[in-house]
Amino acid sequence: MEYTRTTDVYESPYEKAMEANESGADFFVSIHRNSNPTPNSASGVETLVYNKDGIKYEMAQAINQNMETLGFRNLGVKERPNLVVLKRTKMPALLVEAGFINSDTDNELLDDNFNAVAQAIADGILQPLGISADGVGGRADYAVQTGAFRNRNYAMNLLNELLEEEYPAYLEEGNGLYRVLVGSYETLDEAAAMERRLKQDGFQTVIVNVAQ
Repeated sequence: MEYTRTTDVYESPYEKAMEANESGADFFVSIHRNSNPTPNSASGVETLVYNKDGIKYEMAQAINQNMETLGFRNLGVKERPNLVVLKRTKMPALLVEAGFINSDTDNELLDDNFNAVAQAIADGILQPLGISADGVGGRADYAVQTGAFRNRNYAMNLLNELLEEEYPAYLEEGNGLYRVLVGSYETLDEAAAMERRLKQDGFQTVIVNVAQ
């Protein structure tokens, strides 16, 4: 994980997008507070995406649902194709509006559940990938392998290609190999469904057991 900033120094949306691109990150997540011209006239959480396709949309839905369990109104996932941090980033990107800054209700929820809000956002990012917040997969037994390389650059090229297509891809290293995997599934049927999608897009695939 890499932060675009850790101090209260302003960076333009373009600067944030370029910094994210240069970092080689797999995903971009921007966390904000919403606002309304009239105090206490609106409340709730919404997550903004460039469009409602791929893994970013699944993450946005999961984040909103997790925040809803903490008491926030779920205002849904909204498309904002003209936002710079969503338009100019090369990886799947989300902008989370974690409640309204001029809503007493939302401020109380955030103050009372600050750590839980952070956890809800983290879980929402990781759940569609089949990963728990501690970095360990849940009950997943299967993934779809799209390549295994001794050269890390080759593996990264394939990984980036998959991420650009918004597949939930990740890299696993072991025994001198860099394996490019997609998803993390409890059942063979779920893995097979993803394998069919990948094959239709021209990727070579094999279903692997990741629970061993």
